[in-house]
Amino acid sequence: MAIADVKEYTHLTEEEVEQLGRELDAIRAEVEESRCDADAAYINRMIRVQRGLAAAGRATLLAGLHSKKTRTPAWIAGASLLGVAKILENMEIGHNVMHGQWDWMNDPEIHSSNWEWDTAQPAEQWKHSHNYVHHQFTNVLGHDNDIGYGVLRMAREQKWHPYYLGQPVYNALLAGLFQWGVALHDLDLEAIRKGKKDPVEMKRQLRQIGRKGRNQVIKDYLVYPALSGKQWKSTLKANATANLARNLWSYMIIFCGHFPDGALHFTEEELEDETRAEWYLRQMLGSANFEGGRLLHILSGSLGFQIEHHLFPDLPSNRYPEIAVKVRALCEKYDIPYTTGPLHNQYGQALRTIMKLSLPNSMTSSDKPEPPSPSIDRGRRTDAERPTRRTETGAYYRKQTA
Repeated sequence: MAIADVKEYTHLTEEEVEQLGRELDAIRAEVEESRCDADAAYINRMIRVQRGLAAAGRATLLAGLHSKKTRTPAWIAGASLLGVAKILENMEIGHNVMHGQWDWMNDPEIHSSNWEWDTAQPAEQWKHSHNYVHHQFTNVLGHDNDIGYGVLRMAREQKWHPYYLGQPVYNALLAGLFQWGVALHDLDLEAIRKGKKDPVEMKRQLRQIGRKGRNQVIKDYLVYPALSGKQWKSTLKANATANLARNLWSYMIIFCGHFPDGALHFTEEELEDETRAEWYLRQMLGSANFEGGRLLHILSGSLGFQIEHHLFPDLPSNRYPEIAVKVRALCEKYDIPYTTGPLHNQYGQALRTIMKLSLPNSMTSSDKPEPPSPSIDRGRRTDAERPTRRTETGAYYRKQTA
């Protein structure tokens, strides 16, 4: 069921919603005022650890070349270290830096305007499709391109087409090739297919993607293998394995935060005259957390606290655990659902939704007691059609060069 009015859905009065907003603003202000050297030390430590893991992975691969006995275990260890390094760089570092979580440090290296991450999508395009579109219009049908990434049907309100019978296959391909799927995300393939995409902007974006993708391929599949000499195939396979591990992990983490039971969708009517407090409430209803230890949360980019991340995307990720305690207390106070559960349960629910929605609604039952809203069969909105929204989702910098 897509929600058209979050106040009505939660049975809160307008004043209660606004009071909730004020209490969330107070949490934000408290964290902003208490950011300190310990927070700066955290992100600097994460960067050092990530670079150390990458270097250790390369060194281990090279060390294993000198003996047949150590070659296989060294390859496994080296590929694993590289995979963890790529996961850490994408999730806890790159994603969060580009949200502006560390801009307050005024460090030009660790700043949302300068960071370019180790993946195929150009940072500029990610900040537009993710920071601007997804975080401001979270789970709003017709606005949020992250609902199925233009490939999957993830809401019963989305009109069914025979194309979706192949959804299990598309999902597997999306998981394995996730960085390349994300690289094409900001292009808006639907708009291109319907002839609504500005051809000048499309060519500019394609050139950006081509350069970034080329650099990634050269780095991982030409330069590093060439440096390995006769064992270049071993290094190439290790790099491919590390990239695959990063793709599968980031895909799973992202789907766990947006598509388990309890993460709601919304119609665009909810956006009409939406206040800051109502935006907060929509983030709480449209996101889902998962449970785990500190290491799991770091490797997931702190997106196990997806609710807190959507409320405060530009606050330091290392503060999410303490923020979560306060947010959960507010949910109990106002009787608002706080969707969370073990990682495997959250992904299992998302995977079940993917499988069920490959079929027409008439052939499956809804996980919600209410019937779905009327079917939606319209193209996604363009920037010109979207209203200007929240600034705390992270700045979007468009480079002026082609």
